Amino acid sequence: MRWPRWATLGLFLLVLTMAAGSGSLLLTHPAGEHTARNFIVLGAVSMAIAVLGLLINRKVPDNLVGLLLTWVGTIAMFLAARDVYYAIVAAAGVPGAVPPTSGVVADGAVLPFDSRVVALLDESGWWLFVAVALLLLHFPDGLLSGRRWRTVAVSLVVLGFAQQGFGAVATIPFPAPLQDLPRPFGRPPLAIRALSEVVFALMLALFIAAAISLFVRFRRSTGRVRAQLKWLSLAGLAVVTYPFVCLTEIVLTGDTASVSTVFGIATLIALPASVAVAMLRHDLYDVDRVVADTVTYAIVMVVLLGTYAVTALTLGLFLGKGSATAAAIATAACALVLAPLRARLQRLVDRRLYPPRRAALLAIEDLQRRIHTDQAQPEELEKSLQTALRDPTLRVGLLVPGASGFIDAKGSPVGISGGVPVMLGGVQIGLLEGETGPAVLRAVATSAASLVEVSRLRAELAGALREVEASRTRLVQAGDQERRRLERDLHDGAQQRLVSLGMAMRLAQRHLDDGTVDVNGLLDQGVAELATAIAELRQIAHGLRPTSLDDGLHAALAAITQTLPIPVQLHIGPGELPDDLATTAYFVAAEAVANAAKYSRATSIAVRVAQSAGDVRIRVEDDGCGGAIPRPGSGLSGLVDRVAAVGGSLSMNSPAGRGTTIEAVLPCGS
Repeated sequence: MRWPRWATLGLFLLVLTMAAGSGSLLLTHPAGEHTARNFIVLGAVSMAIAVLGLLINRKVPDNLVGLLLTWVGTIAMFLAARDVYYAIVAAAGVPGAVPPTSGVVADGAVLPFDSRVVALLDESGWWLFVAVALLLLHFPDGLLSGRRWRTVAVSLVVLGFAQQGFGAVATIPFPAPLQDLPRPFGRPPLAIRALSEVVFALMLALFIAAAISLFVRFRRSTGRVRAQLKWLSLAGLAVVTYPFVCLTEIVLTGDTASVSTVFGIATLIALPASVAVAMLRHDLYDVDRVVADTVTYAIVMVVLLGTYAVTALTLGLFLGKGSATAAAIATAACALVLAPLRARLQRLVDRRLYPPRRAALLAIEDLQRRIHTDQAQPEELEKSLQTALRDPTLRVGLLVPGASGFIDAKGSPVGISGGVPVMLGGVQIGLLEGETGPAVLRAVATSAASLVEVSRLRAELAGALREVEASRTRLVQAGDQERRRLERDLHDGAQQRLVSLGMAMRLAQRHLDDGTVDVNGLLDQGVAELATAIAELRQIAHGLRPTSLDDGLHAALAAITQTLPIPVQLHIGPGELPDDLATTAYFVAAEAVANAAKYSRATSIAVRVAQSAGDVRIRVEDDGCGGAIPRPGSGLSGLVDRVAAVGGSLSMNSPAGRGTTIEAVLPCGS
């Protein structure tokens, strides 16, 4: 359900009111440096928890997790403010008074105070545990895992009230600094005390059940929910480690002091921080890596603290308690244990808690080893990762120059819309995509970059070889077609005319003396046929090499552009080109200009031919509609083969509505 905004705002204003009230009390009624320091630290942490809860509630208003986290911060702030109030009351000397009292005079001001209220609020700290337990039950989607867990949630609230009521009639002294304040309600009956113990045991059982609900939810979850639960587990690790830290400090110093306090505050911060990251940015980091590292360092810390404590205590028996030599030796022992312990624990924990990443990295290492022994190929990377990560949807896309998108190792297009980029030297060379989490894919992308680069280069080389083979095939086919065309044109045109001319000459020879044939007319007809045959031969030869190129490239291009209805600007650099380059340049420009005039609806065309020390560049631009696409068998496809035959390259840029540019680069040394 959506929590009302006024209620959320009310919780926040309550936190601010308690913080402001407690701060003003500390300013007007000083209660000691220790109390002020504790309130500043706990108040800041409580405020941060409440604000994080409000932020989560704003981002996901239909989720109770943000509200419950704000409740945790509110209760923590209340407990901090209560302790400040009690410290000021204790400083006024009230603990020795006979309860109840209606007010306390502190520095001339009357502060309300009643020991009955103190008794009723004595067990308010239980509500902090109830709020955390409810948070665990509803995390991360704001819903309970099932109907049976509703009983646990309701029982937590009911028993929370019961526990607070039993706390009011407890027989043990109030906590410091009101330990001397008498209990206002006297000693309760035995039945009440027995029932209180039962409620206490039930509360502990419900807290354990709330923690178990996370394990139940984790086993049923996948994807986002599982990642969020893993983030929350970090707070659980901090809670588990905290007692060991306290115990070690007690062994070494005899009491819990600054180390336990700092670690306790860190533990308190761990819960809201984990919840906030899980709810707002669950994919911020590789949560499996964070959990594995946290477990590793937690174990290392516990072992080192134990090593230090045992070494220091043992040496202290001989060198004396507090000996600097014993502390130095204990520190050295910890340093010697640290390096090998951390490495071995990291491997052990990774096997248990970080299997996806570890499995993928091991698969990459195994593939690299098999490649070095000629037992595998780099193109098997995708299959190896699919098997290791158990993700059949995982794809490895290669970014090959000249390709319109990502391709696989076989050169087929890969339809990848998102995924994790594979970078090498700051340049993207590929992409990984699948159902596997992005954090694991990022780790895999880093380790597999060299294999992706090798696969990409091999795919680029294979594509180039395929294109060379296809170009060679097209050239052979074009040559065969051209020979058949020449044969047909010669047979149907000039050859027939020359045969006819030969027959006419033979006829004239036979009837030259008898006068039966008009020899002059026959000769005139033969001369006409010969002229026609010569014209047809010139036309055929023009398709092989235009005779206009004898006067230079500029003259040849001017001859074909001056008859077009579209103005064509020619910019031909000075200097003569080798005949093969001039012929290729002529056909590139002629085909591009013809296409622009026929299809582009252009209003102007520009042809530029520039020669440098190493190459010749032919560039044809128009201002037409653009959107041209080279198709197999088209004139542009033939130009690609013609340019490639002299070692050059041809490119086309034709965005829709922005004209077309065709550029060929021909090496001068070809």
